Amino acid sequence: MDSTRAALRLFVLHHAGGSHLLYRHWPTELPDTWDVRLLDAPGHGHLLELPRITDAGRLADFLLRDIEPELTFPYAFFGHSMGALVAYEMARRVVEKGLPPPVWIGVSARSAPRPAGPGKPYREPPDAELRTRLRLLGGMPEGVLDDPELWALFDPIIRADLRLVETWSPAPGAGPLPVALSAFAGGEDHFAAPSRMAGWEGHTEHFLGLRVFDGGHFYFLDDPGPLLRQIERDATAALDAAATTRSS
Repeated sequence: MDSTRAALRLFVLHHAGGSHLLYRHWPTELPDTWDVRLLDAPGHGHLLELPRITDAGRLADFLLRDIEPELTFPYAFFGHSMGALVAYEMARRVVEKGLPPPVWIGVSARSAPRPAGPGKPYREPPDAELRTRLRLLGGMPEGVLDDPELWALFDPIIRADLRLVETWSPAPGAGPLPVALSAFAGGEDHFAAPSRMAGWEGHTEHFLGLRVFDGGHFYFLDDPGPLLRQIERDATAALDAAATTRSS
């Protein structure tokens, strides 16, 4: 499609240890009037050869430098797990820089930001603990956790991303974003339970709701259809509202 005529440009941000590959079918399953862009963090996917970034703010800056020329017509962010906090950081930076803000943000499987408490040193998890945690989360490619050679490839990537997630906290005094936002959760997700996802309402001036689906942390893995239809509904509602505001 000619992306210059797209109704919406949607940037999708992946989870820790992942890449664009899990989301590779999304562009064809979302409206054909949308320009869906699947972003990779350095050290992941198409950017595998680049040094990994272990700070959420620096990663947001890196991705924004790359896509800033493309923020020329209505756009939105969707992020899953680690991608959700990066999407939030990117939106916050866009607003601070006075650039056109996204019309919508979708945050999935990432608990709402909380003010930073007393600083605690980051603890690198032992190998067995990390593998157990990943088994509970799900979403890992088949056999990775039990294959020594595959695990040797994934382990440093996952640890770098885990450091980014565990050491991130919102900027002090960050107010609600002037952007429509939806939160998405798996009803059986013990890492980002719906009750913890509901707190995103306090980080936006236009909360569209908490959407809860059957399943755990990767609730959309077997069938992304229900999530994609809700993304379509929410982003379209935000797009229509933004158009009405511009014309009034």
